[in-house]
Amino acid sequence: MSDDWNVLAALEGLAAGFNAHDIDAIMSFFAEHCSLDLPRGPEPHGSRYVGRDAVRRGILTRFENTPDVHYGEIENFACGNAGMSKWLLTGTTPDGEKVRVRGCDFYTFEDGKVVRNDSYWKIIA
Repeated sequence: MSDDWNVLAALEGLAAGFNAHDIDAIMSFFAEHCSLDLPRGPEPHGSRYVGRDAVRRGILTRFENTPDVHYGEIENFACGNAGMSKWLLTGTTPDGEKVRVRGCDFYTFEDGKVVRNDSYWKIIA
């Protein structure tokens, strides 16, 4: 199976894990030496989490900030060890605010595992 097919399968598994809110399933796709950049944060790259434990904490913030988060209208792309997933995130914040935003995640894989995940989304103003 080509790298493209392996990356596409991983992206589908990641989306399924996120939509099931299954942190263990999500983390099964990440390498020990992984990193995650979330869109919001104090730096131009947002908030950066490095290492599996930190990445796990970073991902859990998504479920804390939008407990019913769902990724729909997913389009996945792969080229070699790189993958991109475009999506429409919907959900509700703990304060009852409805969220509906388009975004994408860029992934880099090594040996079939995510080593870098960089997440972006549109700013609604």
